[in-house]
Amino acid sequence: MTFEPQSDLSEEEVRERVDSAIEENEVVLFMKGTPLMPQCGYSRRALGLIGQHRDDVATVDVLEALDAYRAALKEHSGWETIPQTYVNGEFVGGSDVLAELDERGQLAATLDGE
Repeated sequence: MTFEPQSDLSEEEVRERVDSAIEENEVVLFMKGTPLMPQCGYSRRALGLIGQHRDDVATVDVLEALDAYRAALKEHSGWETIPQTYVNGEFVGGSDVLAELDERGQLAATLDGE
């Protein structure tokens, strides 16, 4: 059995959700799945890295309209890959960038918007 996400969301609705999530949250992670059930290793890794430094991260599950979310996020970041992290409205990166920042001891400051 194959899981095929179905969505009643239009591309415009997804774009509005992305825009408002980025504008209204200090730290937002667009991920596959939820914090309780991440649906990919990269999303789980990004959530774990952020969680080491902050517990007030907003998350958006992109699986309900994956293609539309990819298109909307690409408008902000130039990237189609998921997960994507934004801090104070600015694109930071995916799990690989978060891991690099963590290795350099810069992730906490980045997540605090410094």
